[in-house]
Amino acid sequence: MKTRRRICILTDGYLDLFVAKTAVGLLRYCPDEVVVVVDSHHAGGDLAALVGCGAGVPIVDGIQAATAYQPDHLVIGVALPGGRFPDAWRRHILDALAAGMHVVNGLHTRLANDLEIVAAAARAQRRLVDVRAVPQPREVGTARARSTRARRVLTVGTDCNLGKRLTAMELTRALQARGLRAEFLATGQTGVMITGSGLVVDAVLSDFVSGAVEAEVLERGDADVVVVEGQGALMHPSYSAVSIGLLHGVVPDRMILCHAPSRSRFRNTDVPLPPLPETIRLHESLLRPLHAGRVVGVALNCHGMTENAYRETLDRTRSETGLPAVDCIRDGVDVLVDAVLAEDEPNH
Repeated sequence: MKTRRRICILTDGYLDLFVAKTAVGLLRYCPDEVVVVVDSHHAGGDLAALVGCGAGVPIVDGIQAATAYQPDHLVIGVALPGGRFPDAWRRHILDALAAGMHVVNGLHTRLANDLEIVAAAARAQRRLVDVRAVPQPREVGTARARSTRARRVLTVGTDCNLGKRLTAMELTRALQARGLRAEFLATGQTGVMITGSGLVVDAVLSDFVSGAVEAEVLERGDADVVVVEGQGALMHPSYSAVSIGLLHGVVPDRMILCHAPSRSRFRNTDVPLPPLPETIRLHESLLRPLHAGRVVGVALNCHGMTENAYRETLDRTRSETGLPAVDCIRDGVDVLVDAVLAEDEPNH
């Protein structure tokens, strides 16, 4: 799938920084491949002003208008709660196939189970790629990743959908810029679409999550650093299972805690977020029986904050946690890279 593409991204009605995170990831990390976005609610709008990236990429109101930009792939650009596919979007899929596009879908709903869409793809001789349709592993985790030469880094979160993939990818780039052999391990559909490798971990049966992640880490274990994309949040009532599976599969040496200061409750719930120090202690405590990994920095998602509010948030976060903190998009990740590479203190 990771070949040169001309991508049309479908976000119709959901063009939001957090909901359209697949779209945002492709716009940020595959900017030369995305040629158009389909969203009738924002047709003609400024994509960069809406989601912070994608300057110059047009937004159109439908597939017919998108064909003017000669896309050869339609990518579903949203991550909806539960991974459900909006029924109204079936017409976009059928139109895209008729227009000669392959369709890439990262939602849990499988296009391959829709007989009408499958028949349309066959007529058009186009591919349907359900990214979450992964072969099911059968090996359970045994914490073997502790044996890697590579330093293992996992991005973890106070909540879902707040920048764990972005942080991991920016860390990997920055480590590579310092001359290290750093490998990024995608664990979600967007990362797999961007890099063409990795594992969509929330499509793996729960008993085998840690084992599947462990195998991917071991495969990259001769690198200097393996940076693993986190998923969900340990205390999120909807997504905690995949988070703890990742923690025990990676057995990280270092963790970077990702946090959106504007949030007071777990996304799509009425459950309050705990304080940052409590979240940090929880991650380290759950890992400690296996490995003495620790949280060494905080990556903030301060999208939409004024500069003064951002600086105040930085100071407060650093004071509250005693750790380096930064918004990766505003100020880069150098302080987090320093923390990842720092040697352990004697009591660790």
